[in-house]
Amino acid sequence: MASKPMVVGDDAHKEPVAPFHLNFTPGFQNWLARHDAGLAFSTYSAGKVVMIGRGRDGSYAVSERTFDMAMAIASTDDGFMLSMRHQVWRFANSLMPGQIHEGWDRLYLPRQAHVTGAVDVHDLAIDRKDRLLTVATGYNCVASLDMRGSFNPIWKPPFIDKIVGEDRCHLNGFCLENGIPAYVTIIGKSNTRGGWREHRADGGLVMDMRTNKVVCEGLAMPHSPRLYRDKLWVLEAGTGWFGSVDRHTGKFEQVAWCPGFVRGLRFIGDYAIIGISKPRNKVFEGLPLDQELSTRGVEPVCGVYIVNIKTGETEHRIDITGSVEELYDVITLPGAFAPLLVGLQGDEAKKFVFLGPDTSGKK
Repeated sequence: MASKPMVVGDDAHKEPVAPFHLNFTPGFQNWLARHDAGLAFSTYSAGKVVMIGRGRDGSYAVSERTFDMAMAIASTDDGFMLSMRHQVWRFANSLMPGQIHEGWDRLYLPRQAHVTGAVDVHDLAIDRKDRLLTVATGYNCVASLDMRGSFNPIWKPPFIDKIVGEDRCHLNGFCLENGIPAYVTIIGKSNTRGGWREHRADGGLVMDMRTNKVVCEGLAMPHSPRLYRDKLWVLEAGTGWFGSVDRHTGKFEQVAWCPGFVRGLRFIGDYAIIGISKPRNKVFEGLPLDQELSTRGVEPVCGVYIVNIKTGETEHRIDITGSVEELYDVITLPGAFAPLLVGLQGDEAKKFVFLGPDTSGKK
């Protein structure tokens, strides 16, 4: 008989929180075990990060914490980076290999923060120079984060005339190739504040940062460009399609359709892990996705889909109901079967003290 799932929520304020529920398809736990990994996703409007592990003795392990507008997540060697409304935080696992804390095999603690201000960080990655790079969507550029400024612009689309705090084209995602900044997704070719909104249905671009060339165009709100197995993968959020871009012909090749606004993409083995949201406001209205949903006779969902990239079949799902209706990003947690996340609210963090290398006796 399966034991009771391990579930830890954020009760820093000792107040009831609007509940949400995770519903797993049969066999998902075994799928996690086969890939020796856990998953994490951010919820954006609900402001949460949720971590899921297969647990032990047949029980899932779930931990969630509340953050101010949790958005982009990027894996690091020992944890992950998380963007919030005005900051980017680094979280690190503080347990040694094989160490277990009250049943949890990962303990992700907040370690460092970079205050960006209101630049609207939409994507994160660490390049081969060990720089933390981001998309500063509110300033239409890809940037590095260090101690010299809120952000340091390293690339902007050629049609953007200056770095200014106006979301003109809604540059929302990027990826690296061999550790070098490579491709970006842009909602619309515009050099005026909010001009991208007129291009939501069919003005989306994928561009190569190295050449300033358009690789693919005519997309509906492309998001989450990722390079995997020598293919450039993209989520066409405005239609619900997950697919790849032929970098020679510029054609977007559809692989799998998902019933919602797709955003947040990672890979493990032969599988794509895709975040799906319910359309929430006017930004999402009037998109081809509306017609797709109507034609197929389905309602939009919120959840995480596990798609076989060889067959295009959705083999597993996490269906999310209740107060969480919109996801932003997803990552894998290699080797984790019971990941515990420690948040920034309340007094929780103060009880965890781990010593680093002791050099006090050295001269």
